[in-house]
Amino acid sequence: MLNDNLELAIKAAIEAGQAIMDIYEAPFDVEYKEDDSPLTKADKESNTIINTYLKPTTIPIISEENKQIDFDIRKEWKTCWIVDPVDGTKEFIKRNGEFTVNIALVKEGNPLLGVIYVPATKELYYADVSNKLANKVVLENHVFNKENIVKASLPLEPRSNEDIIKVVGSRSHMNSETKDFVDTLKAKGSEVEIVSKGSSLKFCLVAEGKADIYPRYAPTMEWDTAAGQAICNAVGINVISKATNEQLTYNKENLLNPWFLVSN
Repeated sequence: MLNDNLELAIKAAIEAGQAIMDIYEAPFDVEYKEDDSPLTKADKESNTIINTYLKPTTIPIISEENKQIDFDIRKEWKTCWIVDPVDGTKEFIKRNGEFTVNIALVKEGNPLLGVIYVPATKELYYADVSNKLANKVVLENHVFNKENIVKASLPLEPRSNEDIIKVVGSRSHMNSETKDFVDTLKAKGSEVEIVSKGSSLKFCLVAEGKADIYPRYAPTMEWDTAAGQAICNAVGINVISKATNEQLTYNKENLLNPWFLVSN
């Protein structure tokens, strides 16, 4: 059975994915926000669709493309949605397919539910943390069919420790700190293989057993990580802040995440 809010988030992500692909497969323009991050019509249309689904729940929404609300108001929220309408806009612009729709439900700072949809491949990851449910399904089309999704879904299983440590590295953000982390593993005698992936798919690689560790020593925002953390937490994988040595938390005063480590 799917939690009602999880089902709603899946519907929103799939419909947004269809709209994203309609834009992806045609010429599109790129704008740049004040922080020089790219913005496309796909970000805007996906955000509109997701908001249309989530607003009737009356649960407040933090989205990359919504106007950010002052913490004086947000700090009163016990529960909120955290949304990235297109995570990996740089990957979208490069047309490499490694972009996602991220939707998470967070309660008192901790992810409860997470959905990551990959429009280019129709791969859907979804998780209910409290019920330790974390599944993946590949859809035939961008259409929500609950019966088909439940029937075709397979549980995510983290990788058993092997001789080779598979480390997830970003296609766009591999930096000296990450390279130093890899060198430290090698210095301990481990054989290391780098697995490159864009967007929140890096979390999915660890959750589904295609990698062991994802070190993130570069900036991310809460909407980049909340859904991925829900999926990882549901299979027993921690997402540990390098600042606090505790799990990443959400709806913070500053929506910028500290560096973190995802580790099986």
